[in-house]
This record gives sequence, C-alpha cells and structure tokens, in this order.
Amino acid sequence: MTSSTIHKPPIALTIAGSDSGGGAGIQADLKSFHAFGCFGTTAVTAITVQNTRGVTGVHAIPVDTVRAQIRAVAQDLPPAACKTGMLATAELVRAVAESIREHAVPNYVLDPVMVATSGDRLLDEDAVRTIIDELLPLAAVATPNLDEAALLVGFAVEDRDTMRRAAEQLVQMGARTALLKGGHLRGAELVDVLWDGRGWHEWTRPKLDTRSTHGTGCTLSAGIAAGLAHGRPLRQAVEDALDYVQRAMRAAPGYGAGHGPLNHLVDGSQAR
Repeated sequence: MTSSTIHKPPIALTIAGSDSGGGAGIQADLKSFHAFGCFGTTAVTAITVQNTRGVTGVHAIPVDTVRAQIRAVAQDLPPAACKTGMLATAELVRAVAESIREHAVPNYVLDPVMVATSGDRLLDEDAVRTIIDELLPLAAVATPNLDEAALLVGFAVEDRDTMRRAAEQLVQMGARTALLKGGHLRGAELVDVLWDGRGWHEWTRPKLDTRSTHGTGCTLSAGIAAGLAHGRPLRQAVEDALDYVQRAMRAAPGYGAGHGPLNHLVDGSQAR
C-alpha cells in the first residue's frame, strides 16, 4: 500500500492541562479525538495533581514552552480544528490567543475551564477578563457550563431563559456561536442550548443518575472539535459530541471514590 492510498485522519489540537487521573484534560481530549477518528496533538498548559476525589496541585507550564508546543504542531502537523481547556493564568490565556492568531488555527472551540467537577478552581480569577477579551472573539463556538457562563456574562445562569440570555450575550461579546451546557440544571431534564446569532437549537434528554461526570466538558468540546476537523457543520458536530458524551457516561466503568471518569472506549463510529 502506498502512502497516497493510506487514509489520513484529520488532525486536531488540544491546548489544555494534564489530568493525572486520566478522566479529563488532555487525556480525555486525546481519547475523544481517537474515538472520532482524528489524530490528536497537544500543547500542555499545566500539570495537575488530581484523581476522582479532587485536585491537590496545579503547576502551570512556562508560557514560552506553551507557545513553542503550539508552534511545533502548527508548523509540521497543522490542525484542522483546535480546542482549549484549562489555561490556568491570564498570562497563558493571552499567549494562547496570540498563538491561535499567529498560526491561523481554524475551527477553534473554547471550553472556558474554570472549576473542576470536584469544585477545585482551575483558573486564576484575573484570567476571566482575559478570556473574554482575547479568546471569545476567536471562538467558532464557546461551550461554558452554567457556572462558567455566569462568570463570563456577569449574571446568574440557572434555567432555560437565563441560558438563552447568556448565549446571546456571549455571541454579542464575540463568539461566533455559544453552546450553553445544562448539566447543572435542577430537575430531571437536561437541556443544552445553541445560539449562532441567527437561530436556536436545543437538545433535551433525561438527566442520568450517575457520579461518573468527571471530564464531561472536556470530552464534549473535544468531540465538537473533532467533528469540525472532519468538516461537519457545527450543529452536527455538537449533536454528535453530545451523543458521544451521553453514551460514554452510560458506559462509565465506575472507577474511583469521587466523580468518576467516562468510558471513552464506547463505539465512536456512530459519530463519524
């Protein structure tokens, strides 16, 4: 078989922190990229010390090293899509934004990781403004949960109406599209809301009774980036990623004593 006949999967890049527990961060992103048939590349922004019970240490990578990682990937393995997760500090947020612009990285998915599932903070407080100023205007889609959305828009986001208000405001603030994740909604129903400045789309499903929720946001944003890398329309990429997360939660192995990881080994071919 010649190299010209070998199928080349699209390349996706994750710029995020490392999770020693393997359920979130770059570990979850790479597993998700693989499930969606993408070749995953990384730029590590921080090393965390964590497991399913919580985060006990965060060590940011030097800014110049993060820039160099992105440059190395962009110059030799140009990604068809990119996502960011944990960026830790305002300085790192600014450097990542500059790198995305410098290398014209396409199909950028912004997952504004601020607090871990365990409740531990993963972003310096002064970095929120930098995300708004530097990263939102670059994002093809931003994917905050309710708590993250509230920090970005400045008001409580706790039901479908305020989710819509927040999505509209995020687009006004520069994101091309906003996906508000409803995993923290009260009640038995889970609602995810998408606004692209022209129209609405919502996905509604029963909320799963499970503690295996560690890495859901990372997995979702990675799945969206993978879909965009394949050239799918954004709405389809979002729908495929939501479906993948749901199946991965249902099949979760039940590891750990806290918020356990998903099962990223579920059949990803259904989303290809």
